[in-house]
Amino acid sequence: MRIRSLGVIDDAVVELSPGFTAVTGETGAGKTMVVTSLGLLLGGRADPALVRIGAKAAVVEGRIALRPGATAAIRAEEAGAELDEGALLVSRTVSAEGRSRAFLGGRSVPVGVLAELADELVAVHGQTDQQGLLRPARQREALDRYAGDAVTGPLTKYAEAYRRLRSVAVELDELTTRARERAQEADLLRFGLNEIAAVEPLPGEDAELAAEAERLGHAEALASAAALAHAALAGNPEDPESVDATTLVAGSHRALEAVRSHDPALAALAERIGEVAILLGDVAGELAGYADDLDADPLRLAAVEERRAALTALTRKYGEDITAVLAWAQEGAARLTELDGDDDRIGELTAERDGLRAELSLLAQELTDARTEAAARFADAVTAELASLAMPHARVSFAVRQVDDAEGVEVGGRTVAYGPTGADEVELLLAPHPGAPPRPIAKGASGGELSRVMLAVEVVFAGTDPVPTYLFDEVDAGVGGRAAVEIGRRLAKLAKSAQVVVVTHLPQVAAFADRQLLVEKTNDGTVTRSGVTVLEGEDRVRELSRMLAGQEDSQTARAHAEELLATARSEG
Repeated sequence: MRIRSLGVIDDAVVELSPGFTAVTGETGAGKTMVVTSLGLLLGGRADPALVRIGAKAAVVEGRIALRPGATAAIRAEEAGAELDEGALLVSRTVSAEGRSRAFLGGRSVPVGVLAELADELVAVHGQTDQQGLLRPARQREALDRYAGDAVTGPLTKYAEAYRRLRSVAVELDELTTRARERAQEADLLRFGLNEIAAVEPLPGEDAELAAEAERLGHAEALASAAALAHAALAGNPEDPESVDATTLVAGSHRALEAVRSHDPALAALAERIGEVAILLGDVAGELAGYADDLDADPLRLAAVEERRAALTALTRKYGEDITAVLAWAQEGAARLTELDGDDDRIGELTAERDGLRAELSLLAQELTDARTEAAARFADAVTAELASLAMPHARVSFAVRQVDDAEGVEVGGRTVAYGPTGADEVELLLAPHPGAPPRPIAKGASGGELSRVMLAVEVVFAGTDPVPTYLFDEVDAGVGGRAAVEIGRRLAKLAKSAQVVVVTHLPQVAAFADRQLLVEKTNDGTVTRSGVTVLEGEDRVRELSRMLAGQEDSQTARAHAEELLATARSEG
């Protein structure tokens, strides 16, 4: 891993060994920046305050070896990353302005992709993670992880049924709480549909009646005008002396017909006048028919106006015209069918809800049984590990309990509260010595005891669900002496099945490491490329002496350091 312009680190390369790597150095030398750097590579929050003063951006680059077929490798390739001989190149840049960019296998990716890979690659534990272990939800997650398929299978089914039950409950609640509103809406729709059905409007009927009303209202004027026009075209039988257009045109046509053979042009005009005579005759005939057909019956006019009034009453309520009214009726009928079907829907949802609650009861019981069985095994395994961590009389146990709730599901013959992960409340308890009652680790464990409990939990996990890399940031805080030696031993044991990186101030822990890295500042207060060095031989003895006595050249401290290294090598 290469780190540039991050905190006190100017430019440094950190080479981690496959086994147990201990990172040591004076307080404030920048050891924690190693943890921070790895956190950035794994999608951690980008804080611009981490950028070294005067630098434009902090950059962390890492090369992560992946197991063949690992889920992380598949996910990385799905994101477009290319593997380098089975390894994944990861880069994270944080600008002084707060912008962050991530690269995976040479491809720019969202930071969230790095976070997705993190769970598969590294388990990070520091003081804040210890605080996380104090939360019951985290303790339940730890127990479920240990239980494996015995919990994973039913929990997946339970979660799916729980989500469906929530959806059904929301829909059912909406239908039942809005029953009055739905009844009122249905009554209004029925009234409107009955009102429209009583009138029985036809498409376009309002426009047709409006035209008929206009014609009937002016029947006398229309008849008089038609009669005058007919007389002008065809003559008035009551006045033989009157001159009409048909007679005049006929005379004009006869005059031209007599001489048309002498001039083709005149013959053409004669034909056109003949066409006019035919047209005048047709129009005169239609005028006569119009006058005869014109209905001036006032009763018909009254009926039309009455019908129009009925249609207008509909258009005032349901649409701007009869076409819109009919469309409203069609939509209203569909909505009424839906509302009338709500009672049936309520029955269906109620039955489904009851079935889902029964299913959840069975699955919750299965989860409780699996957790209870796993809790006993988990507690025994962690207790055994604590005995190897200088806590020989401590006992760990799990409380798996439920809370009564009349609205809950039935588990173990009781009606109890339930949630998205089941009906169990899980709490990790610690009895640090004989005679002490088991208490929640939040109340019953000191800082050093909590560190050892957490380490014991991880050692147990390593045998059931190994993570490739474990990172501990001063998880040994608050302990010393024999307990510190035992922590070193257990970390070395954990390193036999996974890569372990520990930032520590305890020489008893560092002595068990396969590789020890020293982080030290230069005179100007920065950590440069040469500021992170691999300690071997005499250099490692000198650093352990400093960690033991604060003096590199103390003969007593040197003897103790050599003894620690010899003990660690003999046990390795």
